[in-house]
Amino acid sequence: MKPYALRPGDAIRLIAPASPVREDRLRKGCEEITRLGYVPLFDRAHVLAQDGFFAGPIDARLAALIDAFSEPDSKAVVCVRGGYGSNYLLEHMDQFPSVRPKIFLGFSDITSLQIYLWQKRGWVTFSAPMVAAGFDMGPGQAGGYNKASFDLAVSQTRRGWTIPLNGETVRPGSAEGLLIGGCLTMVVATLGTPWEIDTRGTILLLEDRAMKPFQVDRALKHLEHAGKFRELRGMILGEFPECSPPAGTETVRDVMARLAPAVPVAWNVPFGHTTRPMLTIPLGISARLSTTDAPELEFLEPACSEAEPALAAAERPR
Repeated sequence: MKPYALRPGDAIRLIAPASPVREDRLRKGCEEITRLGYVPLFDRAHVLAQDGFFAGPIDARLAALIDAFSEPDSKAVVCVRGGYGSNYLLEHMDQFPSVRPKIFLGFSDITSLQIYLWQKRGWVTFSAPMVAAGFDMGPGQAGGYNKASFDLAVSQTRRGWTIPLNGETVRPGSAEGLLIGGCLTMVVATLGTPWEIDTRGTILLLEDRAMKPFQVDRALKHLEHAGKFRELRGMILGEFPECSPPAGTETVRDVMARLAPAVPVAWNVPFGHTTRPMLTIPLGISARLSTTDAPELEFLEPACSEAEPALAAAERPR
């Protein structure tokens, strides 16, 4: 189930399903979304709420999520940031309406919701910059986002487009499969739940931050023990910033080289948590991963369907 592609002038709803956001970063992110030609819509009381770890109580965050996908005015839903707390919403997702998908952008803690939407609803979602985690820093900047991959992902309605992964090869080769995955910690957290990730026939994306190499090792071994590498087609691994090892021990790169399954594997790709401009990668569509030379990803189907007929100016959200 694919969302409609975005076009200039479309409204984008901002939500905070996880942790609180800083107001200055929210403002900068909104300025960038506006510069891109879209209209950011948000409820100030919701997106700036604070309740311990969370951006408001569960019922308020759940209501904002449901309203964002139910309202007719917006064509995309963008999370303001990750952090922690999306998992609290999962047990209440039986209240989520049967609606047409919208473009849903996020990474980090938002992986929980994205895996649910793929596993239970068959939705295409996007590992992508968020308002205060990518858009706020601008295109092409450290901690910002890769504009070319973003524009293609949210507006392209044909197959056969390719993006360079700007990474390195761990295992050379070529593989086709469905793209799925996200933040390693959140992927592992699905195991044993009703929305446990199904990796059969997929190219699995994994990234995270601030983990010691032995913790990455443990998480990957857990996935292996759970059978998640058994029918895997390929793997795309992130940059894993802030994961330096104690002196004289293995690096995360060493761990990946040792534990990655015998499929094509790309490493040090700037998606999710990264210090480089962040790639936007659709999840839930077929792609071809090539790691024989410089790693690249060819999308074998579009992530979006043709946009709805344009609204008359008077009908557009303000």
